[in-house]
Amino acid sequence: MLQRPRRNRKSAVIRDMIQENRLSTGNLIFPLFIVEGQNQKTAISSMPGIYRYSIDNLLREIESCMKLGLNSFDLFPAVEESLKDKFATESYRKGTLYLQAIEEVKKNFPEACVITDVAMDPYSSDGHDGIVENGEILNDETLVVLGKMALAHAHAGADIIAPSDMMDGRIGYIRNILDENGFTNVSLMSYTAKYASSFYGPFRDALGSAPKKGDKKSYQMNYANSREALIEAQLDIEEGADFLMVKPGLPYLDIIKSLHDNFDLPIAAYNVSGEYAMIKAAIGNGWLQETAILETLMSFRRAGATAILTYHAKEAIEKGWIK
Repeated sequence: MLQRPRRNRKSAVIRDMIQENRLSTGNLIFPLFIVEGQNQKTAISSMPGIYRYSIDNLLREIESCMKLGLNSFDLFPAVEESLKDKFATESYRKGTLYLQAIEEVKKNFPEACVITDVAMDPYSSDGHDGIVENGEILNDETLVVLGKMALAHAHAGADIIAPSDMMDGRIGYIRNILDENGFTNVSLMSYTAKYASSFYGPFRDALGSAPKKGDKKSYQMNYANSREALIEAQLDIEEGADFLMVKPGLPYLDIIKSLHDNFDLPIAAYNVSGEYAMIKAAIGNGWLQETAILETLMSFRRAGATAILTYHAKEAIEKGWIK
């Protein structure tokens, strides 16, 4: 045999020499949940090892992460039901929990990259990503709310704003609002291909943000479709996106690769709560080895993702798998 591929696997040194894809702390974004109060750190039962933090403990957690070399964070608020309304006005009201959190993180850790989520569902009494009228999600009326939310995040110090709502035209609308108000350097990480998925359950438990009625299939994508993601990506690029994101991640590696192969913008993958819970449960029951976490994260890099939003981020670094 002239070709023996095993020759390139015969030692650790050679295997490392020819490794095609690598993971570093710079590829990881750590999602963090925020709650009201002081000295709060409450466990999320469906996400072992993940917590909701009051702002004081959020700052301690971020400091701990940054000492490990983990510097990018995506913040999500758990909003009290009494503060929710049809138009998600709490999402942009000055002095809210979320805006305070952004300001405190940037004041204490100016070198940290703070990513913020723009969508109505955490603040909506209907639990949807848009304004609900007679059972319909109103697209253009929702853009006005999203624009106010994004602008509030920019004022608070967000580095990257990530619209996750899947309304048509929201990237262009938000880009215009930001630019008109002098925030030309604030980036947009678009949830370009966000699928109507069963893998969001633990996240919705963490925030109490599940829809009160109906589902999200009229605005989130059909998981049977792949070419539709190319349409969404092209529109987002034309409207001014800086990153394209695929959510969920693990069941949609083909979509990540498709966007990577067809477009030049950086691709982000969201390793969502259900994927995290599934792997952690299997490890906890002894059905999988812990290194399944690293294997999963590497699959996103292999598919073409530059940035990976993952609840495994801190753990993977602490275990020495990623440096």
